Amino acid sequence: MRALRASDFDYRLPESLIAQAPAGRGHSRLLVLDAEGEARHRTVADLPGLLRPGDLLVVNDTRVIPARLFARRRPGGGSVELLLLEKLETSTWEALAKPAKRARTGTVLELDSGLGAEVEAEGESGRRRLHFSSEVEPHLERLGHVPLPPYIRRGDEAADRASYQTVYARHPGAVAAPTAGLHFSGELFDDLTARGVERAAVTLHVGIGTFRPVSVERVEEHRMEAERYIVPTATAEAIRRTRAAGGRIVAVGTTVVRTLESAALATGEVEPVDGRTELFITPGYRFRAVDVLMTNFHLPRSTLLMMVSAFAGPGTTGRDRVLAAYEEAVAHEYRFYSYGDAMLLERGD
Repeated sequence: MRALRASDFDYRLPESLIAQAPAGRGHSRLLVLDAEGEARHRTVADLPGLLRPGDLLVVNDTRVIPARLFARRRPGGGSVELLLLEKLETSTWEALAKPAKRARTGTVLELDSGLGAEVEAEGESGRRRLHFSSEVEPHLERLGHVPLPPYIRRGDEAADRASYQTVYARHPGAVAAPTAGLHFSGELFDDLTARGVERAAVTLHVGIGTFRPVSVERVEEHRMEAERYIVPTATAEAIRRTRAAGGRIVAVGTTVVRTLESAALATGEVEPVDGRTELFITPGYRFRAVDVLMTNFHLPRSTLLMMVSAFAGPGTTGRDRVLAAYEEAVAHEYRFYSYGDAMLLERGD
């Protein structure tokens, strides 16, 4: 089998189908793709009838922080946009600076009269180590902006504080939402519970790598950004009980797939763990922990589209099934990306 190429995962998408605002929780369309590749058109509200009693729904309970900040260089002025990536110490963060040339080592930045920062070190691709004058978290609600993806071509609005956040978000640390979870409302969870579908949570703090394109043609040359993840003991035990009873593990989003597969042993058992993962799932990967995946539609040539293709079937089969489903979604004018519609896939073995 020849090496995978990024161009193998390309498709045509009219810009008009890139969702710029949410449809409302529980109201999106759902393209159901079974293990044989047959597609059916449903809605997210139909999900309880599409799952089985005894299935376990696993969600990612990370919480998006208002991580985009705007500062001015002192002395001399000049605006600098910052995107907080990861907290390193009490008042020290790794961040992206734009334009990077205005944030050289030693540069002092002022965000407002109550908060400043100094650039302590420079990294690749605009990364900077920033030491703030005080802990930054208490200032984020006042100064921070929701870090909407670049394909949402508008500034963030007050409504995004709620709509770009899952209803079960608990642990702050993400710079992007686990978007499959945006479809769920309290009422939908009630319907799933009544159906006999249980729920458990993991945490994966979604990082800037979710926006990072595959810039190389040979897929194996791409390197994933490390992301911190946690599988609690209670979740590992819930997965074990579900498996023992014959139920399926249903991942809400690619971040849950990445988390559970990172924590899975060769036997398929999922261990409790607190760590970091650089797992890159491409066609040919053998899944051990997840049986069903609910996910949004992803960008061409993206690592997420490659993961979904791997999940849908072995070799080129899964890619062909997914790209055919995407073509059908385009023909039926589904809404794409973070605020768009969703797919439900059975694992294709």
